[in-house]
Amino acid sequence: MKKKWKVLIMLVVLTVFAAACSNGDSSGKDSDGKVTLTAWAWNVNVGALESAFETYKKDHPNVELKVEDIGRLDVYDKLSTGLAAGGVGLPDIVLVEDDRIGGYVNAFPKGFLNLSEQGFDEKADLFPQFKKDLATIDGSFYAMPFDSGPTGVFYRRDLFEKAGVNPDDIETWDQFLEAGKKIKDATGAQTLPIDKFKDDATFRMMLNQQGVYYFDEKGNIDFTNPAAVKALEMHKKFDDAGLIKNVDGWNGTVSATVDGSVATVPFGAWYYGTIIDQAADSNGNWGVFPLPAFEEGGNRAANLGGGAWMIPASTKNKDEAYGFLEYFSTDVDAQLVAMEEYGLFPSLSSVYDSEAFTSGVEFFGGQAIWELFGDEMIDIPSLNYTEDYSIGFDEAVKAQADVFNGKDAKTALEEAANRLKDRTEREVNKH
Repeated sequence: MKKKWKVLIMLVVLTVFAAACSNGDSSGKDSDGKVTLTAWAWNVNVGALESAFETYKKDHPNVELKVEDIGRLDVYDKLSTGLAAGGVGLPDIVLVEDDRIGGYVNAFPKGFLNLSEQGFDEKADLFPQFKKDLATIDGSFYAMPFDSGPTGVFYRRDLFEKAGVNPDDIETWDQFLEAGKKIKDATGAQTLPIDKFKDDATFRMMLNQQGVYYFDEKGNIDFTNPAAVKALEMHKKFDDAGLIKNVDGWNGTVSATVDGSVATVPFGAWYYGTIIDQAADSNGNWGVFPLPAFEEGGNRAANLGGGAWMIPASTKNKDEAYGFLEYFSTDVDAQLVAMEEYGLFPSLSSVYDSEAFTSGVEFFGGQAIWELFGDEMIDIPSLNYTEDYSIGFDEAVKAQADVFNGKDAKTALEEAANRLKDRTEREVNKH
């Protein structure tokens, strides 16, 4: 009798285990032969994906989509756990920010579908070079480019006019510095909102426009590059002139934007959505001009933020997942909806010729701001995040804080480079 119970219990356990495994890596097909794709994303990306699918399913009635909005960091936690377990429990589609693509593929070389083998190389010319570089590893696409963050300086027209400053006259950071002094004297507003001790967004933009970053194209630490020194020295110039408002994180930046305590906010194109949402009563009182260069005639294009869509190799619905993502990534109308309704700037180059891009935006005084951002995309230098990007970010912020606390920029960056070298070597030794 005991033996029979043991057998029965074992059968129940096996049945439950099989059901759990099936749930984790199901084909998604129901009894009618329909396929339900699962996707992980967060924030406005969820709505953009769902809106695109509403159109897509009209011609693909046998495909359904379930998007799980589980938060950015939760996506990465679950994705890392699933990849480490050989793909168990992963979705068919996942949103990944550009700075993490290379790290994931290098850490899990068999964890994602090789999109070049599915034919995505035929779509390569539809995207700017820097986005293609971020989405490819060893010459193969592992991600489909989605949104980008071409940068610009969002500025308050009323403050500039009161100070008699014409944004068209600002071509370099030094000229921007002098304009900031005039604006502060006339209005009391500072120039830049920067979280001095927790974020280095302006530093990253300055690096990118000069064609450098935390790491060079070979993955070597590049903090001691003269361009990096120049960028932090420029930060110090603005701070010494009293033009930097030290803000507390994202909320602090938004507050400074809304209350007019800063005259400008250099950021990615996606900040448009925050301005029109949080500063709605300033309709018509905003404009955008290109990021200043470090010398006259120098590059004024940079990128801040952006992501792409990836397909875990464990999917049982690779054809359906690929088909939908190819549509979403390369369809002009789908990308326009993502931009106009969700504030996600498209990486798809063919969108930039559309009327929405060449028309003026009322909230920005009738300025064709999307055309400005679109024209910039071709000039954005490629960069190499590497799998150590998060550690590099941490050390860059420390170097920035040291400079604001009085340390020489060159010394601060040399010390940051040494710390980063030690930390990355320890990570290698762990494995």
